[in-house]
Amino acid sequence: MQPDERPVLSELTPRSLRVAGLTGGIASGKSTVAGWFASWGAYVVDADQVARDVVAPGGPAFDAVVERFGRAIVTAEGGIDRVELGRIVFDRESELKALEAILHPVIREESRRRFENYVGEAALGVYEASLLVETGAWKDFDCLIVVACAAETQIARLIDRDGLSEEDARKRLASQFPLEKKVELTDHVIDTSGTLEETEARARSVWDAVID
Repeated sequence: MQPDERPVLSELTPRSLRVAGLTGGIASGKSTVAGWFASWGAYVVDADQVARDVVAPGGPAFDAVVERFGRAIVTAEGGIDRVELGRIVFDRESELKALEAILHPVIREESRRRFENYVGEAALGVYEASLLVETGAWKDFDCLIVVACAAETQIARLIDRDGLSEEDARKRLASQFPLEKKVELTDHVIDTSGTLEETEARARSVWDAVID
């Protein structure tokens, strides 16, 4: 197995720590659910935060990303302009694949390191990541939890959260891996289409089932 294909979990991950994969579509509420899990006693590793960390100045992927995409993506403060980088790779499959080829192995390695180095008494480990199913990484975990909601709810959230036009929101959603395919593989689904209180109750029910 090549280094960039190694699973997020390894033989060094404390096996007293059961780890769930948490995934879902864009604007489905993954981070909200992960926050609740953390408040209930989970040790959460957020792949998006890891991605931000590894491309920060001095991070293990910073130089490679700048070398591939040019100094134009570097801000006056010396960091990577994520909006500009996103503009370059969106709708350009070859550029997106080039970015993923740089980032995915580094993100996996750093995520694995965080689980391996964990010392604590969390009730559950949780790896929050958007591409667990697409990359096949969902198989690494003790269970898979998918956060899901109606497509129109995702679109409304993208418009409200990211300031996208409806057209751009629909285009962004259409580029995603089909949510129903993720649901087919999951052990637990959390429907986030309702109110915040309803969603929290559903998340708590799944939490109780997983740690039981």
